[in-house]
Amino acid sequence: MTTDPRPEDALSAEEEVGSLSAAFDGALRHVTQARLAAEGFLGAMARASPPTSPDSWYDVLLVVNELAANAVQYAPGPFTLHMRPTFDGVHVTLHDTSTTRPAPRPFRPGKGGGGIGWHLVHALCTQVSVVVRPDGKDVHAFLPW
Repeated sequence: MTTDPRPEDALSAEEEVGSLSAAFDGALRHVTQARLAAEGFLGAMARASPPTSPDSWYDVLLVVNELAANAVQYAPGPFTLHMRPTFDGVHVTLHDTSTTRPAPRPFRPGKGGGGIGWHLVHALCTQVSVVVRPDGKDVHAFLPW
């Protein structure tokens, strides 16, 4: 006699996928490396629990890219990327060495651009928070999956 698996027997996405923790020295090339690490993590996540929207994958990568680029530009030094699945999405945490909270800047395309990253992060995430610590700050971003 076969039975269907019971919900309590099912592994959560976090148990199946685990989490990602990757440290970077903070050079410009590490923005790409952080994005590639995130892409590998999302591949494992997608195998365990496919995204509800095709855009979810790209939204997470864009947020990781923006947070890493901001860490390299505004908080010189090392940064750490942490990612884990949540019950309905992805939790991205980026720790950098600056204790200054990110702030939106006006977008000025006529002066070389810039100023849109923090706005993008807020637009794509369901929740964003910043925790300042003595050794820097953690930016927490929650995105749907």
